[in-house]
Amino acid sequence: MSLSNEPTTTPEVEEKSSPDSVPSESGKSMQAFYQLSQELFSITLVLTGIIFISVWIFYSLNIALNYLIGSCTGVVYLKMLGKNVEQLGAENPQLSKNRFALLIGLLVVASQWDQLQILPVFLGFLTYKATLLVYTLRTIFNPDS
Repeated sequence: MSLSNEPTTTPEVEEKSSPDSVPSESGKSMQAFYQLSQELFSITLVLTGIIFISVWIFYSLNIALNYLIGSCTGVVYLKMLGKNVEQLGAENPQLSKNRFALLIGLLVVASQWDQLQILPVFLGFLTYKATLLVYTLRTIFNPDS
């Protein structure tokens, strides 16, 4: 009987080692995703700072603050998008549409509140798109990084 137990334990070990290799590949993919997410977040914050100071210098503090409100909302949107992408899988095959409520709410508040201007708020929100453009151009011209 001991001979029959040994062959049954050996295939179980082989079966366990095969699925373990899949999570390590998945772990590497998730590590790359987290690294990309952190990089995009950092680029967004740097662009926000540069654009905020530029708008403050060339226009006014009020318009720069309007831009900053929109940009902060764009950062929250980018974080929500990252969480949705992280949760994609067999149990959740598509992205949630809840984050669009954030943009709609922001534009409604900006249109109703006299102190806010819609264009700087909306352009601030689109800062995350500029981040994607910067990242894409950087990877095109310097693919090794």
